[in-house]
Amino acid sequence: MIAPVILPWPHPRPMLKWLIVLAVAVFVIGLLQPRLAAWLRLGWLPGDVRLRLRGREYIFPFASTLLLSLLATELLKLF
Repeated sequence: MIAPVILPWPHPRPMLKWLIVLAVAVFVIGLLQPRLAAWLRLGWLPGDVRLRLRGREYIFPFASTLLLSLLATELLKLF
């Protein structure tokens, strides 16, 4: 009697490809983020919080995050 071959389900290769694509996308966005933030003026909207403590500046872009989320939602609805 021949034992059945058990394959892992789902196949791991497509998932690995997507993880690599995601990692590359996060890397590229991280490199472009300072330039895009300066160009789009992200972090300077009313509702974005900037704190300066002990010589360091901390930015909490609440309004910019909300605006980008709404924009992404509307773009994804089109497709």
